[in-house]
Amino acid sequence: MERYFDRFFRHPFSLMNQPWPFREVPGMGEVSPSVDIFEEGGDMVVKAELPGISKENLNVTITENTLTITGEKKQEEKVEKKNYHRIERSYGSFTRSFRLPDNVNGDKARASFKDGVLEVRVPKTKETKQKKITVS
Repeated sequence: MERYFDRFFRHPFSLMNQPWPFREVPGMGEVSPSVDIFEEGGDMVVKAELPGISKENLNVTITENTLTITGEKKQEEKVEKKNYHRIERSYGSFTRSFRLPDNVNGDKARASFKDGVLEVRVPKTKETKQKKITVS
């Protein structure tokens, strides 16, 4: 950390082009997949970008309409003292959870993983009917 303060006070604008400080330490960045959630046909679909993560390091669960994706992006090589100019790739574990609508059947969910994209499809049950309640 002292190195960052020294660099800042010598060249105050040089850090503007730097990523989060811990990303310069291999393996210390944050892994958080980008996700799209949408309805398609009779399914709720969740697509998560997981580049560099193997299928064996993924876990997908549904508990009470909450979809949870956990995984780990392992460092591909042991980092020794190399003269890095920039480190932006992140390694480590992550967990993302999403509340699904009440009208889905988690028991019939299915998942596929291709080209670094996880796709989870959860079939919808028949629509929940909304009842209007008159306030007296």
